[in-house]
Amino acid sequence: MANRPDVISVGDIVTDVFIKLLDDQAHLYDDENGHWMAMKFGTKLPYDTVETVKGVGNAANAAVAFARLGLNSSFVTNVGDDQAGRDMIDALHANNVDSRFVRLNPDKISNIHYVLRYDVERTILIKHEKYDYHWPHLRPDEIPKWIYFSSVSENALEYHDQVASWLDENPDVKMAFQPGTFQIDAGVDRLRAIYQHTEVLIVNREEAVQITGGNYDDYHDLIGRIHGLGAKIAVITDGPYGAVASDGTQILTMPLYPDPAPPIDRTGAGDAFASTFVAALIKGNTIAGALQWAPINSMSVLQKVGAQAGLLSEIEIEKYLQSSPENYRPQSI
Repeated sequence: MANRPDVISVGDIVTDVFIKLLDDQAHLYDDENGHWMAMKFGTKLPYDTVETVKGVGNAANAAVAFARLGLNSSFVTNVGDDQAGRDMIDALHANNVDSRFVRLNPDKISNIHYVLRYDVERTILIKHEKYDYHWPHLRPDEIPKWIYFSSVSENALEYHDQVASWLDENPDVKMAFQPGTFQIDAGVDRLRAIYQHTEVLIVNREEAVQITGGNYDDYHDLIGRIHGLGAKIAVITDGPYGAVASDGTQILTMPLYPDPAPPIDRTGAGDAFASTFVAALIKGNTIAGALQWAPINSMSVLQKVGAQAGLLSEIEIEKYLQSSPENYRPQSI
């Protein structure tokens, strides 16, 4: 079936406007409430550069990563009836992502986020527009092998019920779930049907604690609780400590791939890891093989501004893998 996607990514799409701040116009500090950036208020602040990246967001980044890795990649999302929305559709086309399931919403505007870059860190000013979310009717030859579900608006809770019902009707379709902020805040009880349909759940360590209520210091506890939600494969990313993955029979840890140069921008590194891990599984890899692929694409994204410029092809990932350090191997725990 020529039209059948390997994977359909599901989630919101945005345009990111990156504003790089000058080093002498802001400073960072920590207190008991977290990590902060301070700037002068009530004045005009010069900035270094501005760069607009169209067609991004958790699910959009995944859709592009899948296409870059040679998969037939489609995308279910919403845009506004404006030039920004049409530009994002054009950006998907330019990245070989099938946009037939992108819904243009009349009288709505498209999502635009503003990314304040300072050193290698960033703060993102976000706003998700209130779209009328509807799961599309898919013909038999459009039903994918996998769904990759990620961040959507807080206004889309009933949309999750539609996705879960569709998965009930299509039990052969596997789903990877990389929950966004609003989905995590909705709680496990509200999204229980989604968690129960999840083949692969990918979260960072803090998110794993927030979702499951587990012990931050105990990977086994967090992994066990994630499996208890229904996920067959549990993946926890852990910043500089790499990642942990389990298929229910083994738990593996994986270090980061060494940076070839200091990171430029951390936007999208987590999306690159998650989508590449899933792409490896779609292509028939084990979780050990997927753990070796994922950090390479994440490392590459750190070397570019934005979430998609550094995404690699399968050939490029294999080249990095062939020249990887001796200790770049998954280990059982």
